[in-house]
Amino acid sequence: MHDAISAERLGIPAAGVITDRFVSTARVMAEFVGLTGYPVAVVAHPISNNTDAEIRAKAEQIVQQAIALLQSPLRARDLL
Repeated sequence: MHDAISAERLGIPAAGVITDRFVSTARVMAEFVGLTGYPVAVVAHPISNNTDAEIRAKAEQIVQQAIALLQSPLRARDLL
């Protein structure tokens, strides 16, 4: 979250990626820096014990979400 928001504030489009277990933490972090509702790509938790096929499927989900996020960047004024 912090890295994605920092990049966005520098004018670099970014997409934060988290597992669903950390959605509430991500929301709090975004709110703390004044970006309530900052969008992120969310994938099912856990990752560590997934099979290769499960990891590929999750990676595809992340890529599709990240593309959507990167095609809809936040307005610069919202990041100041």
